[in-house]
Amino acid sequence: MPIDGAEFATVALVHLLAVASPGPDFAVVLRQALMQHRANALWTAVGIGLGILVHVAYSLLGIGLIIQQSVMLFTALKTVGALYLTWIAIQCLRSGPATLDTGETMPTAQSAGKAFRLGFLTNLLNPKATLFFVSLFSVVISPATPIATQTFYGVYMALATGLWFALVALFFTLPAVRRAFARFGHWLDRLMGGVLLLLAGRLVMSSVSAGE
Repeated sequence: MPIDGAEFATVALVHLLAVASPGPDFAVVLRQALMQHRANALWTAVGIGLGILVHVAYSLLGIGLIIQQSVMLFTALKTVGALYLTWIAIQCLRSGPATLDTGETMPTAQSAGKAFRLGFLTNLLNPKATLFFVSLFSVVISPATPIATQTFYGVYMALATGLWFALVALFFTLPAVRRAFARFGHWLDRLMGGVLLLLAGRLVMSSVSAGE
């Protein structure tokens, strides 16, 4: 499987800048890390990483380009994404002072499957991710690059994304970090809710603008 070193370096750099920038994925992992056990936060990171593979798959098949060029389909995706972010935001805004897990109290029960699904759907329904991967596979990655190599890039980005958010989860589940947030943990949760509402609002506004 031939790999162009310069192309791979470009893909890795662009992906790093994208994954490190604040967005719904980061907000969700941060909340999970502060409000849930470490295992749940890590399962959410795994879900986000595997969600990347879906974006990669439809980009390789050319379906992503169809979604991007169809105003109706892309507007529908943004609407569903906005509704999902709003639902998560409401959960954050309803947070109470006793929800932060400092290691001494049990957080609200959450199964590994639910934690995984939260991360997976958050990434999957993020229209920014759709735009990013369609642009990446149509502009940055050469059409002449073998499918096997492009698939390797996709798997790399999924692993790198999962690892990045796993590190975020591990850091914010450190006892010292949790204690630092203990006094105002529920306010941070509500702040995350406000951020997610703003992101949902931006999706709605862009959908309205696209439909005009």
